[in-house]
Amino acid sequence: MIWIASKYLITAGLIVLVSELAKRSDKLGAFLAAMPLITILTLIWLSVEGQSTTKIANHAYYTFWYVIPTLPMFLLFPKFLERIGFWPALLASMAITFCFYVLFALGLKRFGIDLLP
Repeated sequence: MIWIASKYLITAGLIVLVSELAKRSDKLGAFLAAMPLITILTLIWLSVEGQSTTKIANHAYYTFWYVIPTLPMFLLFPKFLERIGFWPALLASMAITFCFYVLFALGLKRFGIDLLP
């Protein structure tokens, strides 16, 4: 139980750190947010918990492919934010990202890369 609580504390602490830094510096906050901190922590947690190298490698591999369709969101969200406000912009960005995921996954399937569960 202590191990799980430690994982939550460390992971949550990093997210809070990034959000606090983003309040002080847009660029530094964005730079740290762009770092794959959660993925790195996940890889560490999987390794420490004795998961196989195949499982760890697969996580890194699929993370690469899942990141690509999220990139347009970071260009669309600021435009939506100016026009329709925070919550609608966030929801619209998430919906568009989901559509990009599906289209991207269908496109990659043609090349033998299966992202859909």
